Amino acid sequence: MLLCIDCGNTNTVFSIWDGSSFRATWRIATDHRRTADEYFVWLSSLMMLTKVEAQISDAIISSTVPRVVFNLRVLCNRYFDCRPLVVGKPDCALPVAPRVDQGTTVGPDRLVNTVAGFDRHGGDLIVVDFGTATTFDVIDHDGAYIGGVIAPGVNLSLEALHMAAAALPHVDITKPQAAIGTNTVTCIQSGVYFGYIGLVEGIVRQIRIERDRPMKVIATGGLAALFDQGFDLFASVEDDLTMHGLVLIHRFNHKGQVA
Repeated sequence: MLLCIDCGNTNTVFSIWDGSSFRATWRIATDHRRTADEYFVWLSSLMMLTKVEAQISDAIISSTVPRVVFNLRVLCNRYFDCRPLVVGKPDCALPVAPRVDQGTTVGPDRLVNTVAGFDRHGGDLIVVDFGTATTFDVIDHDGAYIGGVIAPGVNLSLEALHMAAAALPHVDITKPQAAIGTNTVTCIQSGVYFGYIGLVEGIVRQIRIERDRPMKVIATGGLAALFDQGFDLFASVEDDLTMHGLVLIHRFNHKGQVA
């Protein structure tokens, strides 16, 4: 079976793919100090508690945090006796190479979302990922990543507002009942929620103008469903987009053979 690992700035997700579906998915806070042994104790305990029996023979890693990759590699080598593919490394091929400025390093998560988005929706696509940063990935007609946009993430913006303004509390993001807040909390929630709705609409509009063609928009990430409520922003919201992309990239590198 295939172990898919998606390491973001905030959380790291582990999923087990059996060749036809994901058997289980678990999430842990990203911490570059966590050792391979700690990962294994945590992962094996969850597999036992949830009664997931899996003989892992392959692994693939996407990480936006370079410092964690070493211990994830050790985890795969020591405990699963396999050499993981790492998206973004020279030995991990992509179906279509990105077309960006020479010398530019594209985030592995963006490459993975590009592969998955193109597989499910075809080209001329915008993938909006609500993570620690809110990213917009632009995919050409042939599946190539051709650039995008990086904006501060929703929770990052809330935290920055709380830290910079002593009188403002830390609030959880939710869809407010109205744009006009009647207390401090609802004022902040309205500003962030409707502000990000406007951000998405404005950036998508500008991308479509620059591309001068119809562009389908899909969303992923933990807060994607929240921003889909009551607004016609996205053609689809897909929580498993990154994991799907990891399976596809592994398959591409192993000629269709997924253990």
